[in-house]
Amino acid sequence: MDGQRNDRRDDGQPATVAVLDVGKTNVKLNAVTASGTIHETLSVPNPVLHDGPWRHHDLQTLSDWVFDTLAGLTKRHPISTFVSSGHGSGGVLVGPDPNAGDGTALPMIDYEQTLPEDIRARYASLSGSFFDRGSAMMHGATHHARQMFWMQQAEPEAFIRARWFLGVPQYWAWRLSGVAVSEATVLGAQSHLWNVAERHWSPIVQLQGWQNLLPPFAKAWETVGTIRPTLVERYGLPADIKVLAGIHDSSANFYRYQAAGFDDATVVSTGTWIVALSGKTPLDRLDEHRGMTCNSDVNGKPVGGALTMGGREFSHVAGRDDAHLNADAALVSRMIGQGTMALPSFGDDDGLFPGSAGKGHIAGPQPADAAERKALAVLYTALLTVECLDALGSSGRVILDGSFLRDPLYAALVAALRPQGDTVSNLDTYGVASGTALLASHGTRPARAAIALEKPPVFNHSPADLAAYARRWQAAAREATNFNVLYERSSQ
Repeated sequence: MDGQRNDRRDDGQPATVAVLDVGKTNVKLNAVTASGTIHETLSVPNPVLHDGPWRHHDLQTLSDWVFDTLAGLTKRHPISTFVSSGHGSGGVLVGPDPNAGDGTALPMIDYEQTLPEDIRARYASLSGSFFDRGSAMMHGATHHARQMFWMQQAEPEAFIRARWFLGVPQYWAWRLSGVAVSEATVLGAQSHLWNVAERHWSPIVQLQGWQNLLPPFAKAWETVGTIRPTLVERYGLPADIKVLAGIHDSSANFYRYQAAGFDDATVVSTGTWIVALSGKTPLDRLDEHRGMTCNSDVNGKPVGGALTMGGREFSHVAGRDDAHLNADAALVSRMIGQGTMALPSFGDDDGLFPGSAGKGHIAGPQPADAAERKALAVLYTALLTVECLDALGSSGRVILDGSFLRDPLYAALVAALRPQGDTVSNLDTYGVASGTALLASHGTRPARAAIALEKPPVFNHSPADLAAYARRWQAAAREATNFNVLYERSSQ
């Protein structure tokens, strides 16, 4: 399993924190300073196998890469702390022994696969209220509770023998330290196991007898242990590296801005998902039918969320033959002028438009080539971002970051689409790793974390024409789905 290395700028501080960032598609191991500056990044694809009872991640192969690569990092940097972040839909059912292969009791489910119909139907009646779940029913096997239910029904004997069910960050903490914990941001990321608003287990936990599979809570920044002796001996790892509990990836990025004093801002993380998080959105504004969620910050407090699979939507529109092509502002203007619109949703997730999954299409004159498709895709994701912000009621400061910022036109379009708001961006695309590393200094930092924010470039197009296009796009997006029917019924 070959890794890709990326060396970053040296800020004069040593890299003392190893951050494992587990995404759905790629896994990165970073050497980071206590202030959040990335010195070195190595990455590999997150492998998926198609054997067994379901598609599953190849944790054995990934484990060897993680431990070998961590050992290499410790030879180049004075690493004293290890901490993992991970996507919220990843869960692992493990046995009692972290030394037994990859430690799993059953293979880790790839959450994007289609759920068996009988499992989907039976689970729906058990899942509780919106706040018990923290989200609507999302696609595939997205939620931890749904994964557990599938495992329990399909492989009851193996399920009975299991010891813990762990979120991805806590799985890696357990593999390294042997200590199992639960953590609020991971369980608050649409696990359907934890009611964030009321701070108790969801009813399905007791109904299915899962209480003993869910370990005690630890704060994301808490030290749960040190490197297990077996790993020290086998891989040459330092025995005194502290292992922290770990954190949900978007929550880590949100924490970075909290640590910098931007508690009132809405933070938009971009990548496979567009995830907008706001600690100021009232709970009664959250609407499960519009891709909205009740997440948790590192302190366990509710955070309003709005999310959609923006990265996947982008890929459907842009295609795959323009990876190094930045969007052209003139072509975006052409798409606006001729009324070409990408309408949701191309993927399997409804996002903010109920009933839209699989109905995505391009209306109006079709893009002529890769450059026009790229321009339309950037415009489309900017519109999806503003839809997330409107859902949360975010009229003040918005901070954009993540991989979408690689194209300057994305931030320019979001700013132009919300002219009355304060839109800024952070061009560092390693926000998850930086925020995760800051956990190592939680409670001991002498000052606020430093973050460089920039005003987006100006999109030179008629504001009135852009606003009119956005209104038409929103009306068309809602008309093509169940949105209007749903809200007409709810208002009666």
